[in-house]
Amino acid sequence: MTFDDFDFAPALSEGIFYLGFSKPTPIQEQAIPVILSGRDLIACAQTGTGKTAAYVLPLLHKIIDHRQEGLNTLILVPTRELAVQIDQQIEGLSYFTEISSIPVYGGGDGAAWDQQKRALLSGANIVIAPPGRLISHLASGQINLKHIRHVVLDEADRMLDMGFFEDIMRIMSYLPPERQTLLFSATMPPQMRKLAANLLKEPAEINIAVSVPNAGINQQAYMTHDPQKLPLLLKILKEGDFGSVIIFASTKDKVKKLEQTLRRSGIQASAFHSDLDQKEREELLLKFKHRQIPVLVGTDVLSRGIDIEGISLVVNYDVPPDPEDYVHRIGRTARGERTGTAITFINDQCRPKFQRIERLIGREIPKTPLPEGMGEAPSYTAAMTARKSNHNNNKKGGGYWKNRKKSGRKGPGTAGKSSGEAPKAS
Repeated sequence: MTFDDFDFAPALSEGIFYLGFSKPTPIQEQAIPVILSGRDLIACAQTGTGKTAAYVLPLLHKIIDHRQEGLNTLILVPTRELAVQIDQQIEGLSYFTEISSIPVYGGGDGAAWDQQKRALLSGANIVIAPPGRLISHLASGQINLKHIRHVVLDEADRMLDMGFFEDIMRIMSYLPPERQTLLFSATMPPQMRKLAANLLKEPAEINIAVSVPNAGINQQAYMTHDPQKLPLLLKILKEGDFGSVIIFASTKDKVKKLEQTLRRSGIQASAFHSDLDQKEREELLLKFKHRQIPVLVGTDVLSRGIDIEGISLVVNYDVPPDPEDYVHRIGRTARGERTGTAITFINDQCRPKFQRIERLIGREIPKTPLPEGMGEAPSYTAAMTARKSNHNNNKKGGGYWKNRKKSGRKGPGTAGKSSGEAPKAS
C-alpha cells in the first residue's frame, strides 16, 4: 500500500511526495480510512510509529474538501514542545495548500498572546495547544469554538498524568456536540476509558503495539551504585561512536549538574529544563536536531515532546518512576524503521521499579557487567523467574563491552544510522 491509495487532494499529495514519504506505517494504514469516513476513533500507538501523520493527513484532506474557512480543527497536546513539533509537520504537509495552523502555548510576551488570539478569532484553520493556555484564552469570553469540526487529543495518557482531565472536559464544553473526536494514546489506563466514554460516540478502536518498545531498540541495563553512574556514563560517551544522545535524569537539579560535569569532562552537552524560556528551548532543540549539540540532558519533558530522527543512544541515568515513561524515553531512538540503543542505570533502590518495567514490556533486559576497574555492582533478582537462566547467562559476559570488542565497534552510536530507505511520516 502507498499514500496514493488514499486518494488525497492533489495539493496534499504533492506535499507528501516532496517530504519523501513512501508507504504508510501500520497506524497510518489503519487510522486514515477511519478518519476519512468521519467516525470517532481511539488509537493506541507507540511513540515513533507515525501517529501524528495518521491524523494530520486525513484532517488536512477533509479541510481542503469542505473548503471551510476559519477554525476547523483543534489538537490538544500535553506540552508546548509537542505543539510546536506538530505545527511544523502540518506546515510541511500542507505547504502546497492554503491551510494555516498555529501552536498556542504559554511563555511568550504580550505580542505572542495577541497573535494567538487573532488566530483563534479568525485566522488559522488548525490550532494546536496544551489545555492550560487554551483555557486562558477561553476565559476571555471572546473565543468561539462552535465551528470546530474535528478534535484530536494527542498523547492523551500523558495529559491525564499531568492532571489535565478537568481542563479537557472544560474545553469540550465549548465545542459543538456534532464533531469528530480522535483520541491517540500510547496506553489505555482506566481513566482513559472514562475520558473516552465521555467524549467519543461509538468510536472505532485501533491498537498498535501498546506499551511495547520498538523492536529496533537494543535495550541494555547496568546494575550500579550511585557513585559508579557518572564514571560509567563518561566511559560510554567517550568511547562510544555515536552521533546524537539523550540522557534522562530524575530531577531538574540533577540535569543541570550533569550538564556541568559533562562539559568539564570535555563532552559538549546541554541541559533542557523548565527554567529555560520557550525561545531558549526551541533554539536548543533546533541545535540538537542539526547535530550542533551531540548530547542533550533532560527530564521526562523530553520523553514525549520531541520527534528527532537519528538519535542513536538514550541513557536512563535514573530509572523512570513509571513503567510507561521508560517506553516513551527509549522511544526517542529507533524511530520509524531505524535502530538505536537504550541503556539504563539501576541502583539498589530502583530494582523494584525496573522489575515493573520488565513485567510491562514482557521481557527481561540483559544486565551488562560493569567495565573492569569500576568495582562490584549491586545484585539483581530477575523479575521474571521463568527467564532467570537467560539473566545469568547475560551476567557471565557479553553485553555492550564484549560485543564492542568482538565487532571492533567503538560504541552503540552507529546503531542509529539510517537504513537508506525513504523516510516515514511521523
